Formats: sequence, C-alpha cells, structure tokens
Amino acid sequence: MLPIDAAAHSSRWRRRHPVDKAVLGLGLTVLAISLPPWPGAAVVVVAAVVLLLGPAGVPGRRLWRAYRVPLGFCVTGAVTLLVQVGGPGGLVSLAADGPLRAGELLLRTSAASLGLLLFAFTTPMSDLLPRLVRAGIPAAVVDVALVTYRMSFLLLDSVRRIREAQAARLGHTGRSAQWRSLAGLGATAFVRAFDRATRLQAGLAGRGYDGTLRVLVPEARVSVRFTAASCALLAALAALTLVLERPLT
Repeated sequence: MLPIDAAAHSSRWRRRHPVDKAVLGLGLTVLAISLPPWPGAAVVVVAAVVLLLGPAGVPGRRLWRAYRVPLGFCVTGAVTLLVQVGGPGGLVSLAADGPLRAGELLLRTSAASLGLLLFAFTTPMSDLLPRLVRAGIPAAVVDVALVTYRMSFLLLDSVRRIREAQAARLGHTGRSAQWRSLAGLGATAFVRAFDRATRLQAGLAGRGYDGTLRVLVPEARVSVRFTAASCALLAALAALTLVLERPLT
C-alpha cells in the first residue's frame, strides 16, 4: 500500500462521507485557481496546510513526501516562464515579467495541489470508487477502475519482491547487470500481471459474474454541519483575499 493510501485509511476523517471532504478539498482547489494568486493562493496554501496537519491529522513528514512530487512539477512549469524565445534579446533571453508570472503560477499550482492532497489524504479510493455509480458513472467503468486500483498494489508488491531477489543475487553490481535485471524485472512483472488477470477472470466467471462487482461500502452520511462549515471557510477565505488584495498589491 502506498503511504498516501495508508494515511487515508488511518485519517481522522476516514469515516466521513466523501462528499464532505470533496466540498472542502476541491473547494480549496477551485479557490486557488480562481482567486488572484497574491494573496489568494497564498491564503489557500496556509489554510490547506493547517487543515492537513491539524484536524485531518496528517503527519508532516508524510505530507512533505507526497507534496514534493507535484511541487517539483509546479517548479518546473514556473521556471519556463522566466525565459522567452525570440525577440530583441536574442534566441533565448530573460522575460521582462518572467519572475512575476512564474511566482503567480507557482502559487496557484502549489495551492491547488494541496487542495487535492487534502482530499486524497482523507479519502481512500475504496470508499470513493463504489459511490461513483450513484453519481451517474457507468458501473463497468467503476469496476475497471476498482480492479485496476486493487491490482496495482499486488503488482507493486511483486516488483518489490523481484528487485529484492535480484539484489540478493548481485544483479545490481554493475551497469550491464542493472540493465539485465531491469529487463528481467519488466518481463517477469508482465507475466505475473497477465497471470493474475487470467486467474481473476476465471474466479469471477466461477462466481457468476454478471457485469457488476458488489463490494461492501462503509456506511456514512453527508454531514450538513461539516459541509456548511466548509462552505463558510471557503467564503471566508475568498472574502479575506478580496480585503487583502488592494493593500498588498
């Protein structure tokens, strides 16, 4: 199981309905995109970090490990705005308003990523996917996503075991040995994945599979109080941004 999935299963908000957490997490993402980057996105970043480390109870180290990956993409995208191609400055030159645009993009994308992480760190996929059928998503699409999600952990575990076996047999001692081990890892992982899929299909057929996977979903109700508090918080963040925008700019 991935660390973010383990954190979602042990979250303080684990038993809350996904709609409650979607209103808050995705609402923060919408604010990060729609509000002015300064101070709107900065306010969203502070609010998301406080919610993640406080009420949601996400460990700081685990949050950083999950956040540094999207943050790297955010930084990479922002760096490209620092330069311009062509113009009077030559083939490649520094953009006149590059630092400002790069900072705005970095604030927006990092704040939006934290909003999505708030939802991901508190909502296991096993709770979310079965409920998508009620939202109008075709059952076949949900079943494929659910099986793929569950099979991915088995595949990752197989890859880990294969790498450990290769390392125990000195398969990573040199560059040529590493390439041979990588090729063997890919071939073995593919064969095992195909074999698991075949056995899964045979097992479903033997159990009278009729096109729908029936799984137990934890009982949860949409909390009117939690949703109202989330909407109030989002409205307060938007109002605070509008109040601080003029003096700060």
